[in-house]
Amino acid sequence: MRKFLLKIIDFFYPPFSNWLPLHTFRYLVSGGTTAACGIVSYYIAYNWILHQENIHVDFPFLPKLITAHSAALIISTFISFSIGFTLNKYLVFTKSNLKGRIQMFRYAAVLAINFGLNLAMLKYMVEGLHFYPSVSQAFITLTLSLCSYFLQKHFTFRVKKHP
Repeated sequence: MRKFLLKIIDFFYPPFSNWLPLHTFRYLVSGGTTAACGIVSYYIAYNWILHQENIHVDFPFLPKLITAHSAALIISTFISFSIGFTLNKYLVFTKSNLKGRIQMFRYAAVLAINFGLNLAMLKYMVEGLHFYPSVSQAFITLTLSLCSYFLQKHFTFRVKKHP
């Protein structure tokens, strides 16, 4: 499956070969796929699952109200995590010699940071600036993906240099 997907991705690489290394192109494709899945799952969760309605909860240590756009973000994050980690580990950062569980832990840590930033930015854009949630989420995803590339390359999937 990996070889098949790489053949498809690499097929579209030649027009971009003058501007991007193959590794960066693969990251953009897998990141774009992950981002698109996240945006689509956010839209589906917000509009079709939650029907743009807030969730009232009665659990200890949880807020009494979770806004629909925050709940949709939580749902889409779980979907994006699964897709993103799989694509990055098996298609993009294949030379990393860190153990899979370490990679997953680090990927989850980067995701947690991104999630916090995403939630704060989403709340600000939707509740403060009154932007539409799906448009806000798309903008935030593009912004945070730039930071994620460097964190994934140099932290999550780094290659240990042996002396």
